[in-house]
Amino acid sequence: MTLKTRNAPPHAMAMLEALRGLGYSTSAALADIIDNSISAGAKEVRVDFIWDGTASRISILDNGRGMADAELESAMRLGDKNPLDVRASHDLGRFGMGLKTASFSQCRRLTVKTVKNETESCLRWDLDELAANPERGWLLFEGPASGSAVYLNALAAEKSGTLVLWELMDRIVTDSYTADNFNDLIDTVESHLAMIFHRLLQGPRAKLKIQLNGRAVAPWDPFMSGHAAKPWTSPVTNHSTSYGNVAIQCHVLPHRDKLTSAEFDENAGPEGWTAQQGFYVYRNERLLVAGGWLGLGNARAWNREEAHRLARIRLDIPNTADADWKIDVRKSTARPPVSLRPWLMSLAENTRERARRVFAYRGTPAPAQGNVPVEQAWRVDRLKAGIRYRIDQNHPSIAAVLANAGELQPLIQSMLRVIEETVPVQRIWLDTAENKETPRTNFDGEPNAAIVEVAAVLFDDLIERKGLSVGEARKSMLRTEPFQKYPTLVAKLGAKT
Repeated sequence: MTLKTRNAPPHAMAMLEALRGLGYSTSAALADIIDNSISAGAKEVRVDFIWDGTASRISILDNGRGMADAELESAMRLGDKNPLDVRASHDLGRFGMGLKTASFSQCRRLTVKTVKNETESCLRWDLDELAANPERGWLLFEGPASGSAVYLNALAAEKSGTLVLWELMDRIVTDSYTADNFNDLIDTVESHLAMIFHRLLQGPRAKLKIQLNGRAVAPWDPFMSGHAAKPWTSPVTNHSTSYGNVAIQCHVLPHRDKLTSAEFDENAGPEGWTAQQGFYVYRNERLLVAGGWLGLGNARAWNREEAHRLARIRLDIPNTADADWKIDVRKSTARPPVSLRPWLMSLAENTRERARRVFAYRGTPAPAQGNVPVEQAWRVDRLKAGIRYRIDQNHPSIAAVLANAGELQPLIQSMLRVIEETVPVQRIWLDTAENKETPRTNFDGEPNAAIVEVAAVLFDDLIERKGLSVGEARKSMLRTEPFQKYPTLVAKLGAKT
C-alpha cells in the first residue's frame, strides 16, 4: 500500500516572524552570539552599540577562526544541524539556531561577514526585503545592504574572524525610545555578560576578553570566591551519569553585617540577592541558568525566599546532557532528570538550612571558640499550636537583673512577659519582605558607646556577683549574644588602664 504524502514546507515570512517571538532579551541574544564566537576559538569579542535613532545598530566582532563561504551559508541556514548530532566537547551550541533566532528577536536585518585564510564571505537575512517579495521564499542575500558596508570595515584588518551586524532593530528602538534608554540597555547587557561568562573572563589566565563599547567587561562571580567572610563552601561533589560527569559545589555567602556597603551592592547580582539564590547551571563554564531551585522541593517546588538568599550552588553539566536536562533553545531553563533529583535535593536542603541559619543569626550562628552554643536572649519554642518566641531568662544580662531584683522581681517578670506577648512578628515579617533586608539594631556594625557601656555593666556583674575571674568573664561574654560579635571589645574589658 502506497502512503499518500504531501510536501508542506513552511512559508518563509510566516516562519521567520514566528521565530522572532521566542522571548530573548537583548542580553540573552548577545550571549548566544558570543557563544558562537567562543566555539570558533575566539579569545576576544568586541560588542559595539551605536546610537542613531531608528538607524541604531549593534555589532559583534570576534577574532575566531572564521568561516569559509560554505560554512557561513550553513551557519545562516535555519535548521541546518540536527540537535541530536554529536558535537565537539567544547561546543556551546546544540540546536544550530542561536545566530538566527537570537538576531531575529532583536532586528530585521542580520548581516554576517567572515574571514578565513584571508578569504572574505558575507551573507545577509533581510526581513523587509523578503516581506516585499514573499513569493521568493527563503532568500539569503550576498553582501551588505546598501550603505551598510562601512559598518563591516572593522573586520578588514583581520586575517580571520567574524562580524555580526544587527540593523533595523525594531524590537529595541521602539516608539519614544531615547539615547538614555539605549545607554541603560548597555549597562544591563554588561551586567548580564559579566555574569554569564564570568568563569571564562576571570583570573590571570582568562580564556576570553569581552569589550563593550571599548570597555573591558569585568567578571561577576556569584560565589564571592576567596572572600574572608564566607561562612561555608563545600567540597566539589561528583555524580557519574550515562552522559558524563555532573559536579556540584555549594556555597553560603556572608551576611550583610560582614560586608561593606559596596561589597553588598556588588554581590547582589543583576537581579538582586533574593532572585539570585539557588542553582547556577554551567555547561563548559558558560552559565545557562542563574539562580532558582530547578523545580525542586518537597510537597511543592521551593520559592526564592529571603531566608535562603545567601545560598548559591554551582552545578556543572557536560554538553551531552542537554536532552536529559531539557535545555531550551535560549539556554535559559534546565530541569534535572528524575534520577538526579534526590541527590540534588539532599545537597540543596543542607545548603538552604545553612544559609537560613546565617541569615537568621546575622552571620554568627556559632560561637567563636569551644564549640559551645551561644547564649541567646531569645529562644524559639516550637509547639503544636505554632512557633512562639520567648525571652531566655538564663541569658547573663537578664539573669543578672532578676538576681538583683529583690521585691521588684514580680514586676520585672511581668514586664518580660508583656514584651514576649507583644513582639511585632507580623510587622517585622512585613518590613523584611518589603525592604528585602532584616531590620537593623543599634548594636549592628562597629561597637559604639552604647555597646561598650552595656558590655562593661554585664562584665562587672559577672565578676562581682558571680565571682568569675577576668579571663572567665571574657570567655562567658564571648559565648553571649550579641557580644560574641565583638571579640576585640571583650578582650579590652577588665584591662588595667
